[in-house]
Amino acid sequence: MALTALEKHERDAVAVLPAAAHEFFASGSGDEVALDEATAAWARHRLRPRVLRDVGEVDLTSTLLGCGLNHPIGVAPVGYLGLAHPDAEPAVAAAAREQGALYVASTRASTALEDIAAVAGPWWFQVYVMRHRELTERLVERAVAAGARALVLTGDTPFVGIKRRVGSQRIAIPDETFLVNLARHLTGDAAVGRAGAEQDPTATLEAIGWLARMSGLPVLVKGVLRGDDAVACLDAGAAGVVVSNHGGRQLDRSVATPFALAEVVRAVRERPRAAGEPRPAVLVDGGVRSGVDALVGLALGADAVLVGRPVVWGLATGGQAGVHEALAALRDDLAHAMALAGAPSLADLDASLVVPARD
Repeated sequence: MALTALEKHERDAVAVLPAAAHEFFASGSGDEVALDEATAAWARHRLRPRVLRDVGEVDLTSTLLGCGLNHPIGVAPVGYLGLAHPDAEPAVAAAAREQGALYVASTRASTALEDIAAVAGPWWFQVYVMRHRELTERLVERAVAAGARALVLTGDTPFVGIKRRVGSQRIAIPDETFLVNLARHLTGDAAVGRAGAEQDPTATLEAIGWLARMSGLPVLVKGVLRGDDAVACLDAGAAGVVVSNHGGRQLDRSVATPFALAEVVRAVRERPRAAGEPRPAVLVDGGVRSGVDALVGLALGADAVLVGRPVVWGLATGGQAGVHEALAALRDDLAHAMALAGAPSLADLDASLVVPARD
């Protein structure tokens, strides 16, 4: 399936979505330097393909923290998908299930977690540590009961980054959307209202162990851009990290993820592990728009890549079918690129395939 489908989705989403909703999903923080660099950064790498390898069959299957996947391109957590399409998160979860792809559901989903889980395949739950921690506890308990296989703690959002295009941190989100998964847990105490559901800027590495103990699930930390941070997260009990700059929506001018990935992978791989400790997982997101981008990320050491905006545009323009089309296009392009690179399986992807582009 041609990647022109993704281009068409992105183009058509401008016409389909209300302007405010489009800006919500498309915008970045600050001067949008990080946003603008995200996709171009992947193109700053060049490939050294192997020749005369048997690539008659290309195997994209993998296992990630116990989740069997048909391919390593998953869906990143994106909040308030009801702004993009009335079918919202369940449409995305169902499309990912059809593809055998990982789906990461957002704390800020616009649909009840149980309704998402009912149609999902393998899925993880993205977590914010909220100012009122009991709200986080209740959501995590529900995610565990609904079948989430891991937690993804977003660590780069002590405060929501200011987006100039929308004139604030985000467009106005009505309470019925902002609190769709939280309303049942609120009390009459004002501190446990909407303000209590905002991110806690005092959260530290101790939240990793707290979440792991509470849930019994592996915890990954999302938003890691440094090798020493990755090691600190693992030492605090994380099962893995997601190399991410939040789609250019948090600290502007944050390093583009492909430039941070090699350092993080090296630090994770070189960190001593206790006997029986499993190998930590490393994922990456940010600006992935093709199978070649995904190939670069996987060759640099990521176990999987996640995509956000391509899924949003597919949802906006075609609902579940649009998301399915977007994921299938990326999957097929990855298989094609791997064949041309002489890599018949994910195990054949390594850093020797990738070099920096020359200026």
